Amino acid sequence: MTVVRVAVVGATGYTGLELLRLAAGHPEIRVTVATSRREAGKTLSEYWGFSPLPYEVRITSPDPDHLAAEAEVAFLCVPHGTAQEMAAELLSRGIKVIDLSADFRIPDPEVYQRWYETPHRFPGLLSEAVYGLSEIHREEIRRARLVANPGCYPTAALLPLVPLVREGLVEPRDILIDAKSGVSGAGRKAEVSLSFCEVNEDFRAYRVAAHRHTPEMEAELTRAAGSEVRVLFTPHLTPMQRGIFATIYAYPRTGEGEIHEALRDFYAESPFVEVLPPGRVPRVAEVRGTNLCRIGLRLDHRTGRLVLLSVIDNLVKGASGQALQNLNLVQGWPEDLGLPRAPVFP
Repeated sequence: MTVVRVAVVGATGYTGLELLRLAAGHPEIRVTVATSRREAGKTLSEYWGFSPLPYEVRITSPDPDHLAAEAEVAFLCVPHGTAQEMAAELLSRGIKVIDLSADFRIPDPEVYQRWYETPHRFPGLLSEAVYGLSEIHREEIRRARLVANPGCYPTAALLPLVPLVREGLVEPRDILIDAKSGVSGAGRKAEVSLSFCEVNEDFRAYRVAAHRHTPEMEAELTRAAGSEVRVLFTPHLTPMQRGIFATIYAYPRTGEGEIHEALRDFYAESPFVEVLPPGRVPRVAEVRGTNLCRIGLRLDHRTGRLVLLSVIDNLVKGASGQALQNLNLVQGWPEDLGLPRAPVFP
């Protein structure tokens, strides 16, 4: 294998820092560019106060020509709207792109505009982008030059749901997704509602019936089912730094044992998805700092509902870890190369 030069565009946010941390342990990549408009000129260690890499990199402004000269792959850790223009510029220069924003996750530009309240300026790229749910679209990702890294909530919800919807083992209707996220899921920004005293000792729902990850989930489940799927999704903010716990309710078409076997068989060759024994409930602490998704399930015979329980680290499997997993696939490397499985516990 040859060391691949990568750029982290937006290196001063949580996902950017997590990419730098994970890149430090990856044997086949070297970060050659780290960008930030505000912090250009500083080294990474000067900005962070510690060194996320075993070598020094100076932060620069995000210039496409500079990126094309210094990197072969770019991770875009920037907000939606900004990412699509940068992606188009880099792709035209022959740079592969893994976009961690929402700009290429929704295949329909009209749906994108409705939920994000702005037109998509590069709708032609939407048909080319591969949705980067690694375990579901592994072969497509291997051939991609533009990967749309999934959102954190969709990753936690779709990994248990997609195999069951695809195989017709659950009803593709009345799916309820109740998910909780740590505060880092909101990004690295100064807002009163995200400050310590506002979050600590509290627990709240937000963007009820209006969260922008909803159409992303629906698009992927519709693709799996072969017909339109609608979900009811309610996100919650919980006072922990990182992690997502998704509790999903669906109507099964078969028994608990068959569903457990189907999930276990589907992910038998997937190094980062663990289907727990029947009756076992996963914990966020079991995946903190890892690229794992752990799935439990239980059939409530009294109500006839299937309960799926899914946990991930929102910054790793829900963002930067999955981005590196997708890079491994794009480059033809082992899927788990350089990615952690052992949790940071306690």
